[in-house]
Amino acid sequence: MLSTQSLHSEIDQVMNRSGNAFLQYRQIPAAKRAEFLLAIAQHIEALGDALLQTAAAETHLPMARLTGERGRTVGQLTMFAQMLRAGDWQELIINTAIPDKNPPRPDIRRMLVPLGPVVIFGSSNFPFAYSTAGGDTASALAAGCSVVVKAHPAHLKTSILVAEAIKAAAIETGMPESVFQHVEEGSFETGKLLVQHPATAAVGFTGSFSGGKALWDYAASRTNPIPVFAEMGSINPVLLFPDALETQYATLAQQYAASITLGVGQFCTNPGLLIAIEGAGLSSFVEELAKHLQEVRSAPMLHTGISDAYAKKVASALSIQGVQWITTQPSAIEMGTALPVLARVSASDFFHNPTLHEEIFGPYSLLVVADSAEQMMAVLQSVKGQLTTSLMGTDKDFAAFAYVVQEASLVAGRIVCNGVPTGVEVCDAMVHGGPFPATTDSRFTAVGVQSIKRWLRPVAFQNFPDTLLPDELKRTNPLEVVRVEK
Repeated sequence: MLSTQSLHSEIDQVMNRSGNAFLQYRQIPAAKRAEFLLAIAQHIEALGDALLQTAAAETHLPMARLTGERGRTVGQLTMFAQMLRAGDWQELIINTAIPDKNPPRPDIRRMLVPLGPVVIFGSSNFPFAYSTAGGDTASALAAGCSVVVKAHPAHLKTSILVAEAIKAAAIETGMPESVFQHVEEGSFETGKLLVQHPATAAVGFTGSFSGGKALWDYAASRTNPIPVFAEMGSINPVLLFPDALETQYATLAQQYAASITLGVGQFCTNPGLLIAIEGAGLSSFVEELAKHLQEVRSAPMLHTGISDAYAKKVASALSIQGVQWITTQPSAIEMGTALPVLARVSASDFFHNPTLHEEIFGPYSLLVVADSAEQMMAVLQSVKGQLTTSLMGTDKDFAAFAYVVQEASLVAGRIVCNGVPTGVEVCDAMVHGGPFPATTDSRFTAVGVQSIKRWLRPVAFQNFPDTLLPDELKRTNPLEVVRVEK
């Protein structure tokens, strides 16, 4: 570990280099940045099985999962390259002058420009898609920002391999030196220094609430506060409506057993809260769900820190008065592994115990049983901001509970109808975000091409001659980009 003085000096040099690189990189045409992103994708693919094997050894994730995640990472890079080439991402708006208006209207031309150097914190549960070359890095580079990635210590070797691929792509495509940098020092002090350095313009983070909130506080305490786009987890409430439970309990139980245990529950979209009204259908559903969960064998989690935290938080939740353990309590499991847990509590006890509202990262779900539709809605209203809310019902249910859709939109960034929240499609319409504390800014998504807007800000050019305007705003439109002209 570096001394305090050496660490301060190293981070200062990193961020100053990033600031200088940004001044050059922001001037590079979007088409050239697209070439850079595609080259990154190619260099990552060229790492072949060695990259997957390294990630598997560090994270305990299966090869099939890692292969799919690498494909998603490469796909994200390609997606942003295609977006840059399409040319509509800068939201170009032109209001031409109206001299005879009273008062006269000047010529005003608006576009989005990059914020500056961005610091990205790699996540523990996605060694590719939310880490070194993940969506945050891809979108920031696409926007024209230089990037500094703080590697996650849980998969440092994997991160180094991917970082070298990015650097090789930068050299190959003629990008500015230090447009991308990789910081391997894992201390909390390193994170604080990166966020609070004067050259840092924005921060991206995926991880725990405590980690994201700390970075947010660091940024807010700066002389010039900067945005922190932190995705900090969620319990993703699921509303199970009465008719669906009566008629489809077996199918629902199978669906949700698979969702709760997917990836040993190590997803921010894991369905950690099930809400239903007491009844015969619910009893059948619980019996089926417990049966499916108990068929799942223990599996290794990403690292012992996560498995230890899972065990402690489950034990804490189950010690609360009124909470019942539905699945069979394990006598012993291997260190570093986890078993699925399903617990049950009444709505009234849930209201009075805020600890039960917190995320337990792992294959855990809490069933909250209400005694009426009104109490069911009160449970949903009592939880804080979420990434997702899922509604499981029949036509009969939705006729009776139509108002729930509006209520769900106040809670979450994505509302799922008759499906599971796990599995986040990477597409233009996706919203992976939500009200605090799911994220620090509910206006943005961390997935899909719209995520680029986190790293951009609008600038208006008033009464500028063509010679001084950016090419995107010139009257002749030399780049032939999509513009709104009024």
